[in-house]
Amino acid sequence: MKIAVIGGAGVRTPLLVNGLTQSDLPIDEIGLFDVDQQRLSVIAPLAASFSPVVRPYGDARACVAGAAFVVLSIRVGGIAARARDESVAIAHDIVGQETVGPGGFAMAMRACPHAVEYARLVEREAPRAWVITFTNPVGIVTQAMTAAAKARVIGICDTPTELFEDVAHALGIESPRCFFDYFGLNHLGWLREVYYEGEPQLARLWQKPELLERVYRAPLFDVALLQSLRMLPTEYLFYYYSSRAALENIRKAGQTRGRAIAELNDQLFHELGAAGARPQQVYRRYLEARNAGYMQIESGAPAPIARAAWSDLTGYDKIALSVVRAIAFNSNAIIPLNVPNRGALRDLEESDVVELPCVVNANGAHPLTAGRAPADVHDLLVRVKEYERLTVRAAASRSDEHAVHALARNPLVGERTLARKLVAALQPW
Repeated sequence: MKIAVIGGAGVRTPLLVNGLTQSDLPIDEIGLFDVDQQRLSVIAPLAASFSPVVRPYGDARACVAGAAFVVLSIRVGGIAARARDESVAIAHDIVGQETVGPGGFAMAMRACPHAVEYARLVEREAPRAWVITFTNPVGIVTQAMTAAAKARVIGICDTPTELFEDVAHALGIESPRCFFDYFGLNHLGWLREVYYEGEPQLARLWQKPELLERVYRAPLFDVALLQSLRMLPTEYLFYYYSSRAALENIRKAGQTRGRAIAELNDQLFHELGAAGARPQQVYRRYLEARNAGYMQIESGAPAPIARAAWSDLTGYDKIALSVVRAIAFNSNAIIPLNVPNRGALRDLEESDVVELPCVVNANGAHPLTAGRAPADVHDLLVRVKEYERLTVRAAASRSDEHAVHALARNPLVGERTLARKLVAALQPW
């Protein structure tokens, strides 16, 4: 089995390679391609230290040819573009984050055209391959790819599974024996119920605030809000429910998450290039530092947020492995994924990409029926999906007017005058 990675110079690639090759999959090659060949010359040897099946490529077409799976993980403009997007948003008094608000919009506008071209490349060179994308913002990028190409595309994100594991451990139950009733969009999802051996469990959280406080490792949501919702939002809802607090926390910190990651990346590549470096040790220290800072700036947490003991069960690399195994072994695993709706979430259109639990087998990912969204979140869900559709259109047309119209529909922006200023400042093409 050949697996191709487009965006193979990304810092998560060695982690992905390690997870795939430590599994029971019959992998004989993992091809890596990246437009940044200099960066790939550093990451490819690091990835190869985890497995000898790694092969770098200088041509995307050759990398994709013959692949059973193609992983798409690109960041157009690099981490510097993310840091700039976030700074522009904050300068306009809006929270700066790479997948929501103006930052997510700019990232989508850069990523979608390239993601579509790669989908068309796979369609031509490896038409039977499954494309697994975790290019952010995942929902919008997956929507653009599925709308414009016939390649078989599945979007992945580890946010839902992290929430599932955290809830299961707060409740003291085993997650493999649970069914998680989850629905929404990428980075805009809610856990409606948890069933353990057929019995609903979330009522225990509403009745015991001390249990509820254990669910989130960062101080994101007020207990009273959660008790009122009677659902558990994923952590990215913090930017919608507490946008002013997130903005002020970032300002107090004096830097955005993007800027912090840029510094960590610079240090990583410097250390990997040093004489006598032990690349796997350098890489593990980098991952520890990056994970410790996750959501710390935005939430206002006074210290780095400790990873949970069960965090090895989650992560993009684990979700990618789960999807590949479920397809390769026809296992009917249930995994939350980003796929076309096909009527599963009745509030949205058939072709809308949604984030839902899916049955995954040799025929792909099939979303489970979710019914209608509860009234408390319906309007936000529908509006964000409208914004996503419009962003896909704007990215395809490269029209300033389409871009302004799309960004004005984003709930964190909300009006055309501000949207026009942001589009001019972000220059997202």
